[in-house]
Amino acid sequence: MPHPSAGLLLYRSGDRGGEGLEVLLVHPGGPLWRRKDGGAWSIPKGEVEPGDEPRATAEREFTEELGVPPPPGPRIDLGEVTQRGGKRVRAWAAAGDLDVTQIRSNTFEMRWPPGSGRTASFPEIDRAAWFSVAEARVKLIDAQAAFLDRLRRALDAAADA
Repeated sequence: MPHPSAGLLLYRSGDRGGEGLEVLLVHPGGPLWRRKDGGAWSIPKGEVEPGDEPRATAEREFTEELGVPPPPGPRIDLGEVTQRGGKRVRAWAAAGDLDVTQIRSNTFEMRWPPGSGRTASFPEIDRAAWFSVAEARVKLIDAQAAFLDRLRRALDAAADA
């Protein structure tokens, strides 16, 4: 059974394509993801280690993957989804902005190229980008698209209150 993960979905007001909401997604680094795009992006997230609080993990992973701490302010609990393969991901949303040209991801090591016996280092994420909700739905890992619907409902409910 895979360890659960926790992540933070950053959102901001925008007007790309006439849509008023944009979300920040990250693309996994390393040679296995280099040519994958649609269905490969994710919210910044990482594994929740035994004894760790999921929300604290989400905040820590945001900082590790993007090189900057998440913005202060309230968090919206977006609940949990189960991805294909059984990985459970818990997420929160936060309002904020981030210059994606300034990200600095942590790295990981893996044997590369296969069969070479060499170990190479790669960024955990190779890029981040802002997307409209419609664009994000195409880019995201399928199960994580539910976070977009939950964020939209939460923001609509807050606007109606």
